[in-house]
Amino acid sequence: MSFYDELVAHKLLLPTGVDGIPGRGAVFEDVMRHFDNCLTRTIRPDNPEEMHFPPAINRKVFEKAGFLKSFPHLAGSIFSFTGTETQHRELVGRLEAHQPWADLQTMTDVCLTASACYPVYPLCTGTVPEDGRLIDIWAYCFRHEPSLDPARMQMFRMRENIRIGNEETVLRWRTMWMERGVALLKSLGLPVILEAASDPFFGRVGKMLAANQKEQGLKFEVVVPIDSVEKPTAIMSFNFHREHFTSEFDIRMPDGSLAQTACLGFGMERCVLALFKVHGFDPKSWPAAVRSLLWS
Repeated sequence: MSFYDELVAHKLLLPTGVDGIPGRGAVFEDVMRHFDNCLTRTIRPDNPEEMHFPPAINRKVFEKAGFLKSFPHLAGSIFSFTGTETQHRELVGRLEAHQPWADLQTMTDVCLTASACYPVYPLCTGTVPEDGRLIDIWAYCFRHEPSLDPARMQMFRMRENIRIGNEETVLRWRTMWMERGVALLKSLGLPVILEAASDPFFGRVGKMLAANQKEQGLKFEVVVPIDSVEKPTAIMSFNFHREHFTSEFDIRMPDGSLAQTACLGFGMERCVLALFKVHGFDPKSWPAAVRSLLWS
């Protein structure tokens, strides 16, 4: 039996008929809440600004952030019916005849959120304080990559922190969190490894971008075996964006120079799945040290 089948058998994940869009059972969500609380206790001493966003984003912001240029195969746009009564009758007729109907919809002003940090940047346009800004966010994200791997969901939750400031401030913060994040996950009994990584850029040019990203140390991931030992899953990532977002959204330091940004992200479902993979399907039987950290 596959790990996915075991999760379904224990009612931790609930099948919906679409790969990568499972429901979550009560026990799964209980572990999720306590893991999120554990993160909050870890993050709170940094005194970040807190923001929460829906799973949809302003399409113009989405376009400006550059996701479609690099990852068009993962993006999800939202379309809706805006037609006449005649077109509605045609739509109903096609539905009853089991015929395609997508051409009767039009693109809306929103897209599905692909990265939790995207809605933050337009809110930071202008001058940031000398010591920068630190923002703690939570959001549902969408990536169009259907899969039976339970750790590769199409719709998932991210807990991210974004650091805005000069290069020294941003990189010092990222290094601190690499140590803190790995230590936190290891304290939960997860056999994690920190490694250099790259994003899944599209096409032949994308392969070159991914190689450059890895060579320059712009992205690191914390990985752990979930569905496969041979291909461990990233459950946490650290990204240094340089001036990519600050140039697009005109975010500057007090001296007028462009600020720089970095972010860290916890894949919430993936972290919870890793806990079930390592410790078993019944949280009541997990090691006392792990339960103490999560249910304290």
